[in-house]
Amino acid sequence: MTTDRGDTSPTGNPIPRALRVSAALGWRFLVVVASLYVVGVIFGRLASLVVPLAIALLLAALLAPAVGFLMAKRFPRGLATLVVLVGGLAVLGGLLTFVVVTFVNGVPDLAAQLARSIDAVSGWLVNGPLQLSEGQLREFADRVVKTLQDNQSGITSSALTTAATVGETLVEMLLVLFSLAFFLYDGPRIWQFLIRVVPDGPRRRVDVAGRRSLAALVSYVRATGAVAVVDALGIGIGLAVLKVPLAVPLAALVFIGAFVPIFGAVVAGGVAVLIALVANGPVTATIVLIIVIAVNQLESHVLQPFLLGRAVKLHPLAVVLAIASGLLVAGIAGALLAVPLLAVLNSAIRSLLSEADEHVAPADVRTSEPEESGPDEPGLDTEADQPKTGAGS
Repeated sequence: MTTDRGDTSPTGNPIPRALRVSAALGWRFLVVVASLYVVGVIFGRLASLVVPLAIALLLAALLAPAVGFLMAKRFPRGLATLVVLVGGLAVLGGLLTFVVVTFVNGVPDLAAQLARSIDAVSGWLVNGPLQLSEGQLREFADRVVKTLQDNQSGITSSALTTAATVGETLVEMLLVLFSLAFFLYDGPRIWQFLIRVVPDGPRRRVDVAGRRSLAALVSYVRATGAVAVVDALGIGIGLAVLKVPLAVPLAALVFIGAFVPIFGAVVAGGVAVLIALVANGPVTATIVLIIVIAVNQLESHVLQPFLLGRAVKLHPLAVVLAIASGLLVAGIAGALLAVPLLAVLNSAIRSLLSEADEHVAPADVRTSEPEESGPDEPGLDTEADQPKTGAGS
């Protein structure tokens, strides 16, 4: 009797080889999924700690080159850290203060305009094609008031929850500031301490991969800043041309919101549309809505995938899927951190798999240079695989 070598092993195992290979791959896949699930649960329970640390690391990636620049000008590291930290807080605080003060100063005019708009809408409902009576309008207003009174306890509890959330946010902001100061001042020593757990053999490769990852993080933050500037300019210029009140602070709000990929600019643009509706009427609000949609489409389909993808050497589809996955798993925080996490992992894996990095010294990797986010070699870099034409080819 002949034996089908494709169905049985040399020892006569009756289980088909394809089934045994599939089972082996299957249980390994389940182990990986279970491990990722456990890690996700742990990070979910520690979200109040993990998210501030991650945001502090992003800010450190943005500000660390400035610290390095000052140290090159013979500033002590502690003084350079203090100058950059205070300067960054001053810029951010000044921007937030400007936005808040301008909004507060513009509230009385907006309130008066809102009252006029409500009167105009009421007049249109009474005298327009709907021909509603004043009694119907009063009945509708009474229903709104009654609904608010019936849900007063729910509104109160929501306010208390919001107050507690504000308290937690303040604590997390202090943790971000505290962590950022130590990342900027003691970042190299913290990294050297962390890689001590790696055995001596692969330690140098892990060190190089970590520095490549930090370079990718710096590139990501810079690219995100460029996206935020484009969003703010696009929406801000549109608001100014349409003579919408508070155009400058609204543009600043869009700039800040753009650091939360896609959704931050959407929320800030929604605020701009509401103010345009109150102050300038439905026609202007519709035009502002079109501008916001156009800018967000430019961000979603051009700037985010291609600018960020080029900066961190990720495929545009990977960027979009990372943002969507982060949003589904962890909401806004997940959308904010998904792409930088993917960029860090991509650069680390590229470096560990690269033959070119086998002979690179950790000190030779300049984390402030975008091109240092990954080794350039065929098979890993799309641009490097393109054939060169011209006299030198």
